[in-house]
Amino acid sequence: MTIYVGNLSYDIREEELKVLFSEFGNVESAVIIKDKETHRSRGFGFVDMSDAEGESAIAALNGKEVSGRTLVVNASKSDGKNRSGHFRPKKRY
Repeated sequence: MTIYVGNLSYDIREEELKVLFSEFGNVESAVIIKDKETHRSRGFGFVDMSDAEGESAIAALNGKEVSGRTLVVNASKSDGKNRSGHFRPKKRY
């Protein structure tokens, strides 16, 4: 499952995000989305985990304060964007 993590501190790094979620199971990947021009964090990211572990992480971390910010954590919704924040072109058949 892919988990959306919002309201992240701009100082948090991907490794720290991975450690935060690893308390609930194996983290396949942790990505913080960055501005393509400045390469600074945009304040949100995504974590990939198994469904059961992901549900536990969402329940425990949504609303938790980390680095002075209250996290928003939920199952990611597909919005047509890839992880770099750019829109994917729609396939035409």
